[in-house]
Amino acid sequence: MQIKNNTFVVTGAAQGLGQAIAVSLARHGAKLALLDVNAERLDLTLEACKSEGSDSYAFTCDVSDETSVRRCFASIEEHLGPIAGLVNNAGILRDAMLVKVKDDEIVDRMSLEQWQQVIDINLTGVFLCGREAATSMIRNDRGGVIINISSISRAGHAGQSNYAAAKAGVAALTTTWASELARYKIRSAAIAPGVFETEMVASLKPEAHERITSSVPLKRTGEVEELAHAIGFIIENDYYSGRILELDGGLRL
Repeated sequence: MQIKNNTFVVTGAAQGLGQAIAVSLARHGAKLALLDVNAERLDLTLEACKSEGSDSYAFTCDVSDETSVRRCFASIEEHLGPIAGLVNNAGILRDAMLVKVKDDEIVDRMSLEQWQQVIDINLTGVFLCGREAATSMIRNDRGGVIINISSISRAGHAGQSNYAAAKAGVAALTTTWASELARYKIRSAAIAPGVFETEMVASLKPEAHERITSSVPLKRTGEVEELAHAIGFIIENDYYSGRILELDGGLRL
């Protein structure tokens, strides 16, 4: 599939990886639907995409809310026509130990709210947006591609029961959809990033940043543009489906 002149939806587009993905697609001539709950920051991404000459629109959307997602995708088709691709990038962190012990005393536990917030956005949001995108693609009989952002944390990572479970679920959705949707010429694939130089990582104290980078065999964090490049590869390679592309500098948790 070519990127130029096709319509792509990017969730979590207001900052970080989502913003980099959106701007990269705009640079390659994509028409874009930019989704996020943060309308103010989303406008900055919209401006950046338009400055690349892209026909882009911003949509304030809570990906964990079915009504919000359905309304948003209907509006996308009204403004930009048939959807060719979806990048399911929206996600949050609410890290905590399952049970935290200090001096042989239980001092804290991961709350149900911490668990549910991550599952709702990082997993249910992927399901809801993927379902709407697939529905649009099948109805318009033009095929398409759904790219989900998983994580190397899907293998399990201390302090991230919620995040690891959600990202493992995202990987499972990816392979399931690849099987179910192939008959409609819809591909499904995922990227499992390691540690990337987002605003959150860049804001860490130098010693914390060094501790992270020293654990990566390549001795550096990934650049957001490198993940955007991987998105382009999946879109343009029509034989890539049902697989999770690990982009982690060799890091294994």
